[in-house]
Amino acid sequence: MFPVARAALNLTARGIQHTAVRQAHGKYEPNFHDKYGNLVLLGGAAVFTAVWGYVLTQAGIEWGLSPVGRITPKEWRE
Repeated sequence: MFPVARAALNLTARGIQHTAVRQAHGKYEPNFHDKYGNLVLLGGAAVFTAVWGYVLTQAGIEWGLSPVGRITPKEWRE
C-alpha cells in the first residue's frame, strides 16, 4: 500500500475513533427530534386528517361511481 494512502486511512480511522470516544464521554443533550418529535408527528397527523376529512366530505367528489350512463355526447356544432 502506498504511504500516502496508508496515512490517509490512518487519519480517517483516528478521526472516527476520536469522535466515538468524544461522544461516549460527553453528556447526552436532547436534539430537535428528542424534544419535538412527537409533537411534530401529532401535528402532521392532525393536518393530514383535517385535509382528507375536508376532501372526503366537502369537495363534492362522487367516490366509486361508474360514469357509464352519466356521460352523454354533446351535439357537434359547426
